Amino acid sequence: MCEHHNHCHEHDNQKALLLRIALATVILAAGLIFNAQDTTSFFIFTAAYLLAGWEILYRALKNIFKGKIFDENFLMCIATLGAFAIKEYPEAVMVMVLYQIGEYFQHCAVEKSRKSIQSLMDIRPDYANIEKDGKTEKVTPSMVHINDIITVKTGEKIPLDGVVTEGEALVDTSALTGESVPVSVKKDDNVLSGCINTNGALKIRVTKEFGESTVSKILELVEHASSKKTKTENFITKFAGYYTPAVVAGALLLAIIPPLFIEGARFSVWAYRALTFLVISCPCALVISVPLSFFAGIGGASKCGVLIKGSNYIEVLSHVETAIFDKTGTLTKGVFRVTKILGGAQEKILYYAAMAEAYSNHPIAAALKKAYGKNIDEKLVTCVTEHAGTGVEACVNGERVLAGNALLMEKFNINYQKTDEAGTLVYVAKGDEYLGCAVICDEIKDDAAAAIKGLKGSVKNIVMLTGDSEKAAQNTAQKLGIDRVYAQLLPAQKVEITENFIKEKQKNKSVIFIGDGINDAPVLTLADAGIAMGALGSDAAIEAADVVIMDDKPSKVNVLIKIARKTMTIVKQNIVFAIGIKLLFLLLGAIGFVTMWGAVFADVGVTFIAILNALRALHTSDFIKQ
Repeated sequence: MCEHHNHCHEHDNQKALLLRIALATVILAAGLIFNAQDTTSFFIFTAAYLLAGWEILYRALKNIFKGKIFDENFLMCIATLGAFAIKEYPEAVMVMVLYQIGEYFQHCAVEKSRKSIQSLMDIRPDYANIEKDGKTEKVTPSMVHINDIITVKTGEKIPLDGVVTEGEALVDTSALTGESVPVSVKKDDNVLSGCINTNGALKIRVTKEFGESTVSKILELVEHASSKKTKTENFITKFAGYYTPAVVAGALLLAIIPPLFIEGARFSVWAYRALTFLVISCPCALVISVPLSFFAGIGGASKCGVLIKGSNYIEVLSHVETAIFDKTGTLTKGVFRVTKILGGAQEKILYYAAMAEAYSNHPIAAALKKAYGKNIDEKLVTCVTEHAGTGVEACVNGERVLAGNALLMEKFNINYQKTDEAGTLVYVAKGDEYLGCAVICDEIKDDAAAAIKGLKGSVKNIVMLTGDSEKAAQNTAQKLGIDRVYAQLLPAQKVEITENFIKEKQKNKSVIFIGDGINDAPVLTLADAGIAMGALGSDAAIEAADVVIMDDKPSKVNVLIKIARKTMTIVKQNIVFAIGIKLLFLLLGAIGFVTMWGAVFADVGVTFIAILNALRALHTSDFIKQ
């Protein structure tokens, strides 16, 4: 309700601004046509001036009291009031009218970028259908609890994350992923909040409360998307702080020195030139177009199903030297299956492996339990201990059971039989007795090879880190064309390797990490830009990341880098164009070749062109097609 009210209020403000501009223009035209005497002329043009510019006068006065004197509002005020002082009334009014037109165009451009980002706000669910006492009741999503059963009918948004318990449907995920093709879901499939049920009816068991759901997290990311400034934006802010007082001082010198030292020079002529100099010097194009370019870049990425948490990460992504990928769930689908059992009785090996992993939701654990295929009596499993990066230790029916990689076997001095099978190897031991090994394979994502191939032309180092076996890692790397592989890593070792790449990188280059698991969170935080897979990725990874890819496609990393580089090119174009034109017109204004009208047209024109250029960052569809 509040957001809708704010949007309407903002829309009304813009309509009022357009009306004021139109009325001020009519009064200005009337004053010019009737060519009234000085006193009448003064009142006519003053009315038009106040109608167009009272807001700028108010902002300048308010900022002076706040200690922010030298801004564009201050420049416009002293230039126009100075024009009034030398009786150039029409020019003063026209300065305000054209400046307000520029402000209006700026607002329209920002709105266009904001809508591109805030289109994600459409994923916010209004209600949830919850089953109570055999009846369906509409409630707000925040009132629904974990394990509640909700019903989602055709055309309705899925309000909370959950698992389908009944029904089949095609689900539109475009609001999250940017992909237009609906996804088929059925019983036992996971579904994410914010998607739309396009046909059929679904009953869903809620797995996350609204505050922790996908839709809630995304909305939080969107709200903070433009909160972090880039180095370029900080530079522009500092530049404007020095630039504005410098041009005010320059204008004063231009008004005072020539009449004192040049014979026949009139003060009124040089005062007019000084005022023109001030109007031209207004750094609107620079301070508007640079943040707008980054904002548009974030908007363009969001249209592709990628959320960037701050404009500073666009700058980081534009000069990537090293791209580090996690393997499981990032380059591979994270859907595992047991392909082979090595050792003794297969059923015995699977039984103890599944029992040890009874309380785990890890994809490896799920594969072992699925392969076992029988009900697991969790009461028989006690004293479960997770050994980070190696496996699990549990007490099954009073006996210690180990299920994990070779490092776990060595840690407990188990005399195991090592194998070089390609895949994830889960060695199983009961007490001190080695039982055997389960070989688990993961399928490579459809676009992973294309993602690596695309990066090879633009990124110096492509690296894969994994806790998986050396054989499985090399097998995946060979299929994808990755040269640098680090296998059998613990989370701390992933951090150490990433730190080394950060230390060795060239100046003004960056290291990015792409991952999805809980154990990736430290590396995602450490990297210059951490990129998380948002659909299958863990909450910890998404929270730690700076960028979230909503459809889990590795190829979106290429898209991200292209968007970032295009955005930075636009930013540099706007800086060079704005400063170059400013310097040219400042010189022409100082020697009297440009009138105040020309100065305003130049200022508004440069701003308008820079805004149009900035909006090019919104157009990213070509990157998806490539």
